[in-house]
Amino acid sequence: QVQLQESGPGLVKPSQTLSLTCTVSGESIDTAFYYWSWIRQPPGKGLEWIGYIDYRGGTRYSPSLTNRTSISRDTSRNQFTLQLSSVTPEDTAVYYCGTNGVTPVRAVCASLSECYEFWGQGTQVTVSS
Repeated sequence: QVQLQESGPGLVKPSQTLSLTCTVSGESIDTAFYYWSWIRQPPGKGLEWIGYIDYRGGTRYSPSLTNRTSISRDTSRNQFTLQLSSVTPEDTAVYYCGTNGVTPVRAVCASLSECYEFWGQGTQVTVSS
């Protein structure tokens, strides 16, 4: 059973960089062909795919966020990290990490269960001064 757990600050000031870590257990993040994603859900809105990092460390980001997004990994800790720069209050959301194994997810999903086999419980991030 794969388990994912998001961690990071719950409050970020505008213009700063949001940084979240996803700790994975039950599967190595460099298992062949696996993809590891970040997703968010702003209040009152649907899910938004942010990006993923693959088993080789390759990344792909949402076109709407690519200029501000960076996803990296630490294989020794079995973690991958999201950094979102120049945040505004519109970046306030519940942030999730998830995986659908060897199938990359870039679609808009109505629910996490529609697109991901495993996901974390989510962490609330509020952007406010």
